[in-house]
Amino acid sequence: MRPKRPMPPMPRLTAAATAAGVTALLLAPAATARAHDRPAGPGTIVAVEETGRVSAADIAKNLRDAGIDASRVRYGATWYRVLYRTTDSGGSATTASQLVVLPHRRESSLPVVSWLHGTTVHRGEVASVNPSSTDRRAALLFASTGRAVSAPDYVGLGKGEGFHPYGDPAATVSASVDALRAARTLTHGTGRTLRPKVQISGFSQGGPATMMVGRALQRKGGDAYFRPGALAPVAGPFDLSAFEAAAADDAIAHSSLYLAYFVTAWNRTYGLYDSPGEAFRAPYDQRIEELFDGHHTARELREELPATSKDLFTPGFLERIRKPEGMLERRMRALDRTCDWRPEVPVHLFHAGGDRDVVFAHARHCAGQLEENRADHRLTDVGDHDHNTTVRQALPRIVDFFDRQEP
Repeated sequence: MRPKRPMPPMPRLTAAATAAGVTALLLAPAATARAHDRPAGPGTIVAVEETGRVSAADIAKNLRDAGIDASRVRYGATWYRVLYRTTDSGGSATTASQLVVLPHRRESSLPVVSWLHGTTVHRGEVASVNPSSTDRRAALLFASTGRAVSAPDYVGLGKGEGFHPYGDPAATVSASVDALRAARTLTHGTGRTLRPKVQISGFSQGGPATMMVGRALQRKGGDAYFRPGALAPVAGPFDLSAFEAAAADDAIAHSSLYLAYFVTAWNRTYGLYDSPGEAFRAPYDQRIEELFDGHHTARELREELPATSKDLFTPGFLERIRKPEGMLERRMRALDRTCDWRPEVPVHLFHAGGDRDVVFAHARHCAGQLEENRADHRLTDVGDHDHNTTVRQALPRIVDFFDRQEP
């Protein structure tokens, strides 16, 4: 066993500390100097806006209050909201935010988890901003087991710039990998290091994101330092074409909200219509893009929108979703195959048979592709639970899976 070293002192920072002051404390002098010499590259920390400390007892209570098994909690943690440089779906430079959580453990070399969140329509509901979010709790759980955690908000959510290009592969991967690079810099500023192997997990939208980020890190040139250590996607829509077609047919829960978010985001990213009236019925066509501006909560959207896609979209546009062609078909098909490769590390899929938002067939779709590629994988049904309960049931199991993968 490696001898334990005294835990490096953590910087004493207040939750409302100024960005410039916090960044100066955390960044090594060489890194700070280099930032003045050339334009900030992807993964460069722009600012650390807030920080806070939480005890192991408080983490455990927070988890129990949300119905998450807290028996694996061992350590307290310090969390940071970090702004960093990355690129958007078009490859242009932008700023994104993330939550970084570091455990209060003595080891100077920390295992690391990348936690990738699910569908989020309101930019204030992500882990770096909302302390009550399931994603904040997930990050605290992993950190309380002794792991450093990078939980990116993705492009266009949290405190980042622009709009969120929902599901776009390029922006998803860049925001997540660059978040890890920024987390490594921050951790180095506290006198510790992150281990190269990243344990990656994510829920819902974060399920395919887990597979995309894992594949990017496994590829030669994906990152000079990080590589995948284990993959644990939860309740992901791995067959996007089938998911959106089911939403068009009102065959899943919250169909109109999911499909409207997809259509408005992909229109901004790729261009799906010339005017909202081509896709949306009146009077919704007059306000739909304003509603999906990142400043309306899911509850507000459900109050504003009809419950069914057939009452929100024009018949012709729904048929386009059911039978996509051209650019739309190519981009959707690419997201039907996020599991169609051979990870060099174990994959453990988690889903719930009772999920009516993302049905269990999506987990089988992913498992089937992994099977065809002879990948080391396993699929666990966590029970008769709805979509959001699925992740709360899966999180402790993911900790156990990650524990088994560490040397």
